[in-house]
Amino acid sequence: MTAARFSNRVKAVLGPTNTGKTHLAIERMLGHSSGMIGLPLRLLAREVYDRVVAAKGEAAAALITGEEKIAPEGARYFVCTVEAMPLEKRAEFLAIDEIQVARDLDRGHVFTDRILNARGFGETMLLGSDTMRPMIKRLLPDAEIVRRERLSTLSYAGHRKITKLPKRSAVVAFSAEEVYAIAELLRRHRGGAAVVMGALSPRTRNAQVELYQSGEVDFLVATDAIGMGLNMDVDHVAFASRRKFDGRQWRDLRADEIAQIAGRAGRFTRDGAFGETGECAPFDEDLIGRVENHDFESVDALQWRAAELNFDSVPALIAALETPPNRPGLLRVRGADDEMVLRHAAFDPEIEDQVRSPAHVRRLWEACQLPDFRKASPEEHARLATRIAGYILKGRIPQEWAKAELDQLDQLDRAEGDLNVLQQRLAHVRTWTYAANRADWLDDAEGWRVRTREVEDKLSDALHAALTQRFIDRRTSALLKSLKREDALLAGISEEGEVTVEGHFVGRLEGLQFNPDPRALGLEGRAVRNAAWRALKPEVSRRLAAIAQTEDAGIALGRDGRIRIDNVTIARLAAGAPTLKPRVELIGGEGASEAERAVARERLQAWLGGLILADLRPLAALEKAWRDQALPSQARGLAWRLIESAGALDRAGEPLDDISPEAWQALVHHGVRIGRHSIFMPALVRPRAARTLAILRHCALGEHGAVFLPRPGALSVPLDRRRSWPECVAAGYRACGRVAVRLDQIEHLGDALAQSVEGGEGALQQAMSRIVGRPIRDVPGILSALGYQRLPAASPRAPPRWRFTPPKAPRTRVDNDGPFASLAELLPVAAQHKKHRRRRRRVARS
Repeated sequence: MTAARFSNRVKAVLGPTNTGKTHLAIERMLGHSSGMIGLPLRLLAREVYDRVVAAKGEAAAALITGEEKIAPEGARYFVCTVEAMPLEKRAEFLAIDEIQVARDLDRGHVFTDRILNARGFGETMLLGSDTMRPMIKRLLPDAEIVRRERLSTLSYAGHRKITKLPKRSAVVAFSAEEVYAIAELLRRHRGGAAVVMGALSPRTRNAQVELYQSGEVDFLVATDAIGMGLNMDVDHVAFASRRKFDGRQWRDLRADEIAQIAGRAGRFTRDGAFGETGECAPFDEDLIGRVENHDFESVDALQWRAAELNFDSVPALIAALETPPNRPGLLRVRGADDEMVLRHAAFDPEIEDQVRSPAHVRRLWEACQLPDFRKASPEEHARLATRIAGYILKGRIPQEWAKAELDQLDQLDRAEGDLNVLQQRLAHVRTWTYAANRADWLDDAEGWRVRTREVEDKLSDALHAALTQRFIDRRTSALLKSLKREDALLAGISEEGEVTVEGHFVGRLEGLQFNPDPRALGLEGRAVRNAAWRALKPEVSRRLAAIAQTEDAGIALGRDGRIRIDNVTIARLAAGAPTLKPRVELIGGEGASEAERAVARERLQAWLGGLILADLRPLAALEKAWRDQALPSQARGLAWRLIESAGALDRAGEPLDDISPEAWQALVHHGVRIGRHSIFMPALVRPRAARTLAILRHCALGEHGAVFLPRPGALSVPLDRRRSWPECVAAGYRACGRVAVRLDQIEHLGDALAQSVEGGEGALQQAMSRIVGRPIRDVPGILSALGYQRLPAASPRAPPRWRFTPPKAPRTRVDNDGPFASLAELLPVAAQHKKHRRRRRRVARS
């Protein structure tokens, strides 16, 4: 067929993206008795093939690409990639899509050949950008040119952070590393993204596109592979870069290339937007205006190769490939892969010996046109194609080598590995899928097609799963979709507290508190919490109501200040509240109503009040008497200090001389004991009361670490660090150096010192050791901490004598006949205490 013969029947439909050009061509083709359409991508060809099958049935439709061939005997409509179009078949209608690819350095010469030579005998339609108008007029002066306007508006939206992009956005980058990095960022912050790259198999790309189209994810990260024919519901296209590697060098995108990609935003009558993101250099105003107005420089030259090749010999073929174009606007293609492979094979001695006829030259040229799916190196690809050529020149690929390659496919048929490994395996399989679709290359071509298709599909599914697992949080996506529904979420709680929502594990419900899966961060964490609270609200409400009905016996206060019911934590004591008036805080239950929470909180507050009244009745009564001013004035100050100091004071620091008998009697009436060393309330030393008071004080002050609380009944405990007076006395103990001794035992110790003990010093020390529950060697340190002093022995040979001086002289007479000297002989510290009493009186008067 020649261009002149059919030029009056050619119609060029030109315009920007989203003008319905491809849809128009498909409708026109289906209106004819037969038709053929050439498309730029195998993925797009598959999409159009499915539409034709839906309209005309499988028997009437054929799909022909380099790697796939579905051609029923009576097929009337052929959907093909441009390179695979069977031009020997006559069709009433013929269309070529995206004809501006004719300027591409790698594939352009094939599109140019179809523009010039491929025709339907009834109608021919060329589809593409309006930048091709001058070339169409120059090459096909009789062609009818029709311009179609974009169905929606494309506008510039400016720069946005990747994590702030609107939903239904496509982010465009130009390297696999950058695509993966952006997809990972979107997974962490926005739930994930589908990935589309030219290196993916059509099956994988289709599956990824379906994730986006179905709404499972709201973002798509892609290379410029989305720029041609992929119809998706994209509202915003964000460029993460504006430089690409075109196979030969890195360069900036042209304005028309930016428009081709940005034009994916806004389909049919829905407007779209484009802009920058990440580290993309900003677009200048001139470029923005040209993209918005679809005003681009016209294509001034197309890649070209001679249509009529000379197959008399290999040198003749090379010479024909080097033939320059004979008309303006065409450039001879240079550096094409098939030419490079041909030149490599021409210098191979074995190939040179086998090529003896034009048929052999054609056979060699077919092998040289094997696509480089593996993208390894030009030399490696040339060696593979030359080896195949050496076999098919003899007839067909031998059975031994075919078996070896099938064994290799068996090794490739493994669906494990990372993304790069899976893509490499797919590239190897696609090479042999192409070979299997050449029926004259293999004895069992059909068996190869079945086998390679199985392996490719399996690896494609594995790659899709790997992309989804790495870049899409399926749980987050499912929960976000479920939150959009108005019906109740399907939630379940196991006996162990594991919570599932819509079949996805989201965390655990412990008491009223939901603990989300710790792996859920960012958007995933928010989605998990929102979905869980929406699903768990009925269960939390039920638990709050159960708390309000719980009996006192079922509630317990732990050493950590947390309130538990049936060993499940449901509340804690808040810091900052008065010790005897603690405030209860529920742990969790935020999703319930405030009224439901208040009822449960009031129940726990009432239980806690009853616990304080039962365990700390003397201290609570003293506090009430002080508050009601029911104490004598001279007792009020001491009572207040007792309340503030957790129920115990150091007698040595208190001015007691001026307290009247009435004040003494009032304090004793409220359970206060004024001992030799401490002023305390014996009822608070009991284990239950001491435990409650220690926990209340610890939580009220918001102290960190464990509460100081010796085991019940312990007379003393060693101290691992310095502890404050209130911390010890709240538990019923007093710090004495490195040992804490129970308050009542200290008084017993003082009584023992004030009385005569038969048996001498050793017997007294043993008695004191039993009183404090410590070894004899610890007794001197305890007494020293209480203010007693040890005197030296009477003579160097005499046995040591212990003489102790209490910090304040007791009014009980001491027997001088024992091993201890009289009080007059002791080393007094009374002067120090007298000075201290005078200072306290001055403070009181002021």
